[in-house]
Amino acid sequence: MSDRTTTGTAAAVAGPLLLGVRHHGPGSARAVRAALDAARPAAVLIEGPPEGDALLPLAADPQMRPPVALLAHAVDDPGRAAFWPLAEFSPEWVALRWALAHDVPVRFIDLPATHSLALKEPVGDQPGEETGPVPEAPEDEATATPRVDPIRVLAETAGYDDPERWWEDVVEHRSPAADATADALAPFTALAEAMTALREAYGDGGHPRDAVREAYMRIQLRTARKEFGDGVAVVCGAWHVPALAARTTLAADRALLKGLPKVKAEMTWVPWTHRRLARHSGYGAGIDSPGWYGHLFGAADRPIERWMTKVAGLLREEDRFVSTAHVIEAVRLAETLAAMRGRPLAGLSETTDAVRAVMCEGSDVPLALIQDRLVVGETLGEVPDSAPAVPLQRDLTRSQRTLRLKPEALERELDLDLRKETDAARSRLLHRLRLLGIGWGEPAEGRGSTGTFRESWRLRWEPELHVRVAEAGVWGTTVATAASAKAESQALAATALSEVTALAEHCLLAGLPEALPVVMKALADRAALDADVGHLADALPALARSLRYGDVRSTDTAALAEVAAGLAERICVGLPPACTGLDADGAEALRRQVDGVHSAIGLLVAGATPAEAEATPVEAEATPAEAEAAPVEAGAEAGATPAGGLRDRWGAVLRKLAGRDTVAGIIRGRATRLLLDEGRLTEDEAARLMGLALSPGTPPTDAAAWIEGFVGGASGGGMLLVHDERLLSLVDAWLTAVPADTFTDVLPLLRRTFSAYEPGVRRTLGELVRRGPVPEGARNDGTDHAYPGFGPGLDPDRADAVEPVLHLLLGRTPVPAEATA
Repeated sequence: MSDRTTTGTAAAVAGPLLLGVRHHGPGSARAVRAALDAARPAAVLIEGPPEGDALLPLAADPQMRPPVALLAHAVDDPGRAAFWPLAEFSPEWVALRWALAHDVPVRFIDLPATHSLALKEPVGDQPGEETGPVPEAPEDEATATPRVDPIRVLAETAGYDDPERWWEDVVEHRSPAADATADALAPFTALAEAMTALREAYGDGGHPRDAVREAYMRIQLRTARKEFGDGVAVVCGAWHVPALAARTTLAADRALLKGLPKVKAEMTWVPWTHRRLARHSGYGAGIDSPGWYGHLFGAADRPIERWMTKVAGLLREEDRFVSTAHVIEAVRLAETLAAMRGRPLAGLSETTDAVRAVMCEGSDVPLALIQDRLVVGETLGEVPDSAPAVPLQRDLTRSQRTLRLKPEALERELDLDLRKETDAARSRLLHRLRLLGIGWGEPAEGRGSTGTFRESWRLRWEPELHVRVAEAGVWGTTVATAASAKAESQALAATALSEVTALAEHCLLAGLPEALPVVMKALADRAALDADVGHLADALPALARSLRYGDVRSTDTAALAEVAAGLAERICVGLPPACTGLDADGAEALRRQVDGVHSAIGLLVAGATPAEAEATPVEAEATPAEAEAAPVEAGAEAGATPAGGLRDRWGAVLRKLAGRDTVAGIIRGRATRLLLDEGRLTEDEAARLMGLALSPGTPPTDAAAWIEGFVGGASGGGMLLVHDERLLSLVDAWLTAVPADTFTDVLPLLRRTFSAYEPGVRRTLGELVRRGPVPEGARNDGTDHAYPGFGPGLDPDRADAVEPVLHLLLGRTPVPAEATA
């Protein structure tokens, strides 16, 4: 049997027809279709993993819509996976569909996935040229052999500085009318000659594994020729054509394959996206503009006119004025630019320049939208239901259809009302997937109500999530059972109390009653053994949040409430001693924990029954001495404290923190502010504590830390200083009295504190400081001593003008003035 191969005319076929292509190239795809129509081969061989042969008939299914990818993963390690993506304009996809349509045998002939997944170094191809497995972790470029990009070398040889522009000129922009009368195989002959010269000059081009792959492909080619004769067509990367045409012995090829490692692998079809085809996504054979290439492949005629129409439609959807005249002018400008630049047809650069000038008025802002939506694109493929899938994937697909949550490549917002059965089920599904590590949805800040019955999500489906689903399949065959099993496992393995509390919260959100008993037992065990106040403070907020879900999600949280109350009691007892002897970083960390505990206790009290809220073992008006003693005395009691008592116990703890000089300044300041906001501290008392903290005997750094705790962060401290000039005057007097040699030490703290204020607040504070303090006797003389919009007194006329509007908004009838006299 002859070993001769051909890339010449159809009439001269005396060996296998080697069709070298550039992956994901519409010009190559059209050329492959024309060559197959002309040659009518007896069989088609395609570069790809042979395990996919059983899946090839699915490509003819009406439900199959590219872009799609073959996904291979190791059975024992699903995280070890690889993709072989195919778009509508991929030459391999065109060859596959042609063979199925003409009832011609079609096979994959690349190295099997069972070997490529087992190799430590991925059997991939050079960027921008070949298709191969996409490794989960990128190869270390510092140690990798320099790789040759054949398209770039050919472009530079032709005098182009942009390989994409060269490829468009010589391949993508060839006129279909001219191709109809030309030799269908001539482009492959020219490309094969060019690649042969490159292989002679560069060898393997920095791809040492290519020798193994090409040896396997030659063996498969020999097998096919024995079965079908010389009328076999091979569609592969053009880089491999010289190697497949080379004369080698079967023994030599088998020697290269001897000893290759193996893993048991499974394969299926999965949806892919145009965005994942883009080179910037990290895909080795990516292209810069998959949306543009898809348009070129699908546009039978007048591609520039049709493209400009698409652009105009997108801009109109974004409420930008684009007329038909804009489209006509943009087409003319693009064609003129192509003629001036010596190009056979306007390419992406010409159309982009024309769109920027005509439709975007020179702005790159709308151009970025066009680049994202059209040039790259958000197309998500589909695969038929009959495609193989792990049981967990099938259950997820059923749930998505039942809940009408269709996977989409474009990120979208989803607002849920948990009082509705369907929305509550959607929420549970998304939380279960997050617990399994399948990040389809991420919680987002809601645009409406902040209550517990509202949730907002950002959804975006990525092809890699199919790998995550396969990995999660070890936990169960349904999403619910898999999430429960993983939650139980994590609860038993957790070492930190905060991990278990976060897990308990997640179980409630995900609706996993089967896992909750195991999680609660682990929570009780960790809470009983952990004596670190910081750990307890980190754990309490998650428990408090979880208790809010009971009414909305119909979950029994009684056991959780007992644990939360016990943690709160232990925090109240242990927090004051833990706040002494801290460095700056430790004090800042504990200040954040105090904020978290304060919010958590507020939630616990808000969720208490009326009888619990009425209980007040420690009165808010207790003396400092009584407040000091109360936590210690109550700490000896067994059982949980009623919610009202917990609230007052916490208030007593804050009083203790605010009044102790041994407590770090930032914590004393924060405790004072929390007491003031709660109404447990009068403004006069707050001013007294500030005066003590800012007294001349206090080190400047400690005083600055107190100020940061009192008015820093997102606590609204700026507005407090705006509306209470006594506090502002105290801060101003202290700041002006700081010695010059220590001012630079406190400046970073002060900048961090005041830079967090909104610009309007900073401006008002600056105006007040520039004006200076108002004399005490002049505060009520009726004179506005402040700048417009701010004054120390009340303007009766302006207040009277507002009052009727307030009555109207509140739906109340104004009380006549004579009735109040």
